[in-house]
This record gives sequence, structure tokens and C-alpha cells, in this order.
Amino acid sequence: MSSDISGFRKLGPEERLSIVKQAAGLTDEEAELLRKHGRLDIASASRMIENVIGSFELPFGIATHFLINGKEYLIPMVLEEPSVVAAASYAAKLALPGGGFKASSDPPIMTGQIQVVDLMDVDSARQKIMENSQRLVEMANSCDPVLVKFGGGAKGLEARGVDTKSGPIVVVHLLVDVRDAMGANAVNTMAERIAPEIERLTGGKVRLRIISNFAVNRLARASAVWKKEVIGEDTIKGVIQAYEFAEADQYRCTTHNKGIMNGIDAVVLATGNDFRAVEAGAHSYAARETRYQSLTKYHVNGNGDLVGEIELPIAVGIIGGSTRTNPIAKVALNILGVKSSMELAQVIATVGLAQNFAALRALATEGIQKGHMRLHAKNIAVTAGADGEMIERVAELIVKEGSISVQRAKEVLGELSNR
Repeated sequence: MSSDISGFRKLGPEERLSIVKQAAGLTDEEAELLRKHGRLDIASASRMIENVIGSFELPFGIATHFLINGKEYLIPMVLEEPSVVAAASYAAKLALPGGGFKASSDPPIMTGQIQVVDLMDVDSARQKIMENSQRLVEMANSCDPVLVKFGGGAKGLEARGVDTKSGPIVVVHLLVDVRDAMGANAVNTMAERIAPEIERLTGGKVRLRIISNFAVNRLARASAVWKKEVIGEDTIKGVIQAYEFAEADQYRCTTHNKGIMNGIDAVVLATGNDFRAVEAGAHSYAARETRYQSLTKYHVNGNGDLVGEIELPIAVGIIGGSTRTNPIAKVALNILGVKSSMELAQVIATVGLAQNFAALRALATEGIQKGHMRLHAKNIAVTAGADGEMIERVAELIVKEGSISVQRAKEVLGELSNR
């Protein structure tokens, strides 16, 4: 399977679907699901959330040209923002002469938090918990023998004292290897299972028993080299200066990291994972030190090439949750061809780096609006009332004029209609 598909963006949806179907080995049934624009049937939707009356659809696109650890990927992305898929694909294409992307990820360890309050002696309570840590871990693992059978399960336990406005508490961290799941259900069940025993040991009261989305034991990393012969020395200088701007200024850094999440959230959403959990973990990781920082880093190597790197927590799964109840998420995972949650995390981190490089390159050279508004022109034309072939005609004219606004689109639509 090759992800290096020239002119992919210029093809019609049916042609693109045909290429992806062949490249990813999709069945006729899977292709038909995509052809129906990912619509959930009411029965499936009702199993996912409450009070269902229908489903809400977003565009499903494919990012191309991605080479990660020597393997080619077609990457599904679900989002509404123009230019994101094209930008990620272009960044990946520019990275190919440098060998594509290298990525790695930590084992899928998630943290369950147990809050113990109303304690007479915090230090004594913490000591009792740690003295019984092995038994508590075994008790937690009794909840999910299948997970343990496949090499997962609770691996350790930590306890620390924390001062709060309502008094000192003990926070217990249960460290769980969740294998190929995101892990929330398994971790929460284990935390609830051992909570009564922790109360008995400490004489305190357990309040919260919940997973933490600050998944610092589950980091994913990616890096790439963009050759100076390919992108030019001025672009390299511009990207470095844009990155250093983000590092120095929180206003810019917030938008800088938002651009990274454009790519990350789109893949997380396409694969049926919890993009809100990943988003929260990413921004918390960016603020883990004394100030909010960039999730990416850039430098120039000895050859004068641009090196980009990213590191952040990515807690995602390929089993459980809506990865299996949403039929489109299942198709997306089939297109990706990932075999583990760790591989999926590596792909997602890579897309975040590609998206960031593309944004910095555009911002530092031609400006973000040129390409963005060109792609947005069709939406403007529709808002102005155009339909059918008029959408393309209106969009083409307002782009050519450089006047991409709803008012001008309405005027152009009127002129074309009068003709």
C-alpha cells in the first residue's frame, strides 16, 4: 500500500474512495458505509449516548504521503476546518526526502486516582496503603482477568499526601496497563474495587475514584527532518523564529498548540477515540512546568536541515468504546492498518507534528489566509446562496478577485444568475 498518491486532492469523492478501498483492502460493505457519509443508524447512535434523535456528520478526509517508521499510512481525519488535511499531507510529502517520520510511544499505562479524605494522620494512612500495595494490586486485577491474561492489568500503586482547602488528603495512584484500550472503564472499575479496602486500612473516607487524563506514563513522540534543499533556508529560518515566538509568548503558544491539536483531534475523532481526553492531557502536559509551553520543538542540524520534534500524552485505543460501536471508526482503523494502541498513538503524534510544521511554514512565508481562504471560498459561496455548479463558479471568481466575503459572493451570484 502506498500513501504517496499524486493529485489525490483533485479527484472526486468517488474516485478517492475507490483508491482508498483498493489501497486499504476495504470490503464493498465498508466502502458503502463511507459512501453514505458516515451516517450512524439510530440504533447504534442510541447505544453511544442518551436522548438520541439523529446523528451529526463531519467531513471524513484522507491525509496522504505519510511515511512513519518506514511504513506508509493513509490517515483518516474527521473535522470541519478547511486546509487542515491538505496541510498535513503537504508537510508529510515535504518530509519524504528526509526519510519521513520517526515515532515511538510508551507502554499504555493509565493512572486511576483514589481520593482519601477525613484522615487523622496522612503520613500513617499513606504508609498503611503502601504496606498493602501488592495485595491492593492483586485485588484490582481480580476485576479483569482477561486484561491480565493479555499482559495488562494493575502494575503498581503510589500514595502521596496533598494539602487542599478542606484539609490534607491522601491521593492513591493505581497504575494500570490497559493494553489496546483507552482504558477508562477498566481503570475506573479497578479503582472502585479497592476503594473500600483503602477506607478500612486508613480509617478515612474515599470520595473520587476516577481515571486521570494526565497520561504522563503514556507519552508518544515523533520527529522529522525537512531538508533545506526541499523547503529552503528562508523557510527554515521563518519556522524557527515562529517556534521561538511561541516559546516566548503564551498568547501565541496557545494558538500554536491549537494548530497541533487540529491534526491530532481529527485522527482521534476519526478512530472513535475520546478527543476531549487527549486534548486535556496535551494542554496539561504543555503546562507541566512553570509556564505553558509548545508541544513541539525545532532546531537546525549540522547539515542545515530543519528538525522537528513532538512529545505529548496520547491515550487512545483500538478496542472498546466507540472504536467498535461506531461503524465508521472501525473503517478508519482498517484504513490505518494499526495493530496496537501504541502504534495508533505514534501515528497521531506524527500528524500533530506535520500539522504544526505546515502551519508554521505557511505563517512564516505566504501567510495562513491565502490557502485557507481559497479552500473556504466554497463555504462562502454556499452561505451566499449558491448551489450546484454555481458553488464552484462563485468560489473561483471571488478567489480570483481576492475578495472572499459573503457580500461579494452574493453580488457575484446575482451577476451570474442574471446572465
